[in-house]
Parts: sequence; structure tokens; C-alpha cells
Amino acid sequence: MSSQAIPRDVALRIGLAARALPDIESAQLMSVLVKALGLPLSVEKLSSLTVRQLQEAADTLFNQTPLPAVKQALDYLWGKEGVEVSDQALPTIEPYAEGDMPGSIRVAIASNNGEQLDGHFGSCARFLIYQVGSDAARLMAIRATHASPDKRQDKNAWRAELIADCDVLCVVSIGGPAAAKVIKQDVHPIKYPNGGDAVSVLGELQQVLASKPPPWLARIMGKPADERVRFALTEEES
Repeated sequence: MSSQAIPRDVALRIGLAARALPDIESAQLMSVLVKALGLPLSVEKLSSLTVRQLQEAADTLFNQTPLPAVKQALDYLWGKEGVEVSDQALPTIEPYAEGDMPGSIRVAIASNNGEQLDGHFGSCARFLIYQVGSDAARLMAIRATHASPDKRQDKNAWRAELIADCDVLCVVSIGGPAAAKVIKQDVHPIKYPNGGDAVSVLGELQQVLASKPPPWLARIMGKPADERVRFALTEEES
């Protein structure tokens, strides 16, 4: 690739687009764009990029990338208005001390806007961290992801470490390699492809906590082994 300087606005669009694509680095996306559009890259060229051009140039690179993430990346490349993540109307953090909610679990929600579950693991603006029991849910922290890790560090591993104290991750989408890094931290990822209001999602988890938790959730809650077996048998019989 030519060493020709890239205009700042072009570099910004590419950087944002790469952030939206799980497991895709800026340099990889840059190579795809050069193949599709040729040098020099410009705002005009990015704005006229078609889905077909991007797919053909990418070959198999995006095969494991969720379609919503590709669409978001294209919005960034096109400079489409209204795609920037928002810091408006963030929920209020509530006081919490370890042990305040016995039998509760800690849940991370991938979010871009307000109190919404609307983020992809590799590109969300923040994680909303809740302590969740059968009768209460308390927002204990908001962890921003804009403090990018060292370029030599795996960004998905860094994000997994950011929520390593959680038990469950709720996310719109997450790629296989990223999910493996989350599971390595002993965090259980759950996909909600359509997203939704965080409070509603937490309400569903609370119902599960209050009734018949599956074995993996019973373990997190600290249930004795014999109770976990009973949960499993109940599920098999139903």
C-alpha cells in the first residue's frame, strides 16, 4: 500500500467502521477499501461505496461478521448522520457493596444509548453493569470502552477483562473467537439479536432466578450441587 497520507476525515471514518466490525482491525479494513476503491482514498469514494464492492473486495474476511455490524460499519464509511453513539440519558449508578444482595448475579449489558441493550461486543460504547437478584436489579457501574487498549493487545480480550467480574454478558451479537475470550473469563454470553430495553431484559433474568435456574445459572447463584441436579432433572422432564 502506498505511504501516501490519508485525510483525517477518511481515517476517522475507517477507524469507526473497524470498531464496528468484531475481530477486524483497521489495517485489514483499509486493505479491503483500497482493493475496492483504489488509491487515494477520499470521502467521495467512501460515500459512493456499494455493498457489492465491499463484499467482493473483502472476499471471505466478513464471513463470520454479523450482518448488523457490517451495516453499521457501512454507515460510518458513508458518513451517514445519526450513527454516532450517544452519551445522552445515561442511567444513574446506584450504591452497591459486595454482599448487599445475597444470591444475586452480576450482569454486563452491551450498550450504545441510554439504558438500552443495543451493542455488539466488539463495538459497543459501554457496558452497563448490574447486580441482579430475584426481586431487585441495581446498576452498580458503567464501564466505557473508548479507552482503547494498547495496539499490541487483543481488543476483544481487553473487553473480556473489562467485565471479568461479571457472571453474564447480554449482547446483540458476538463472534465465536470473542465469545471464547469471554467464556475464558468465566462469563456466560447470551445473545439478544433484536436488543431491547435493559430493564426488560433484566426482568426476564429475574423471573428465571426466582423460578428454575438452569444448572449453569444455579452454579453462579451458589446453589448446592444436589439442587443443581434437581433443576436439571426438572428441565428434562418438562
